[in-house]
Amino acid sequence: MTVVAVIADIIGSRRLEDRTAAQRTFDETIARVESEHPLAEQPLRPTVGDEQQGVYGGLVEALTAVLLLQLALPDGAEFRFGLGVGPVTTVESAHRELADGPGWWAARDAIEFVHARQERALPSARTWIVGAPGQDEGMVTLIAASNAYLMARDEIVVRMTARERRIAYGRFGGMSQRDLAEQEDVTQPSISKSLRSSGATALLEGLDALRGGLS
Repeated sequence: MTVVAVIADIIGSRRLEDRTAAQRTFDETIARVESEHPLAEQPLRPTVGDEQQGVYGGLVEALTAVLLLQLALPDGAEFRFGLGVGPVTTVESAHRELADGPGWWAARDAIEFVHARQERALPSARTWIVGAPGQDEGMVTLIAASNAYLMARDEIVVRMTARERRIAYGRFGGMSQRDLAEQEDVTQPSISKSLRSSGATALLEGLDALRGGLS
């Protein structure tokens, strides 16, 4: 079955002063987002080094989950994400099950691509999608459109402040502007202004448009 394999790796993991505390932050944030928005077939979990791996049933679920995680992480804690569209399997070993299959190979290609773009031409790059060989024309077109959307989306999220990300996360979760104003101890017009000026409204509209294209 074709799914979306996701590899996430920690940006700047070697520069973190307290790697153990940082991992705890990532683990707790992933658990909170998954609890509040259970979108994964296999939620992101640490594998080796600074990587996490998870599986989602489709692009809508994967793209939504990745965005929510980006918004939920505190300042100084960031992932880059490689998404692979294709079948996944597991290989039994004496120690644990190993992820395998075209979806995982595509996710590996995707995260290497986004890492290279981030280091060279596009510092705001955080997310990329690669389809495993054999995708039909419709999926190839959707992956191309999704990657164009992701370039703009990552640019918006990277520029957001911690407060703007909290507000955007709450809005994605269905919180009203009034509730968000109480949470942030500001006025409702301030929330409305933040949603517009930070790009959160554009993120919502972009994801809705993508959902329409993927439905």
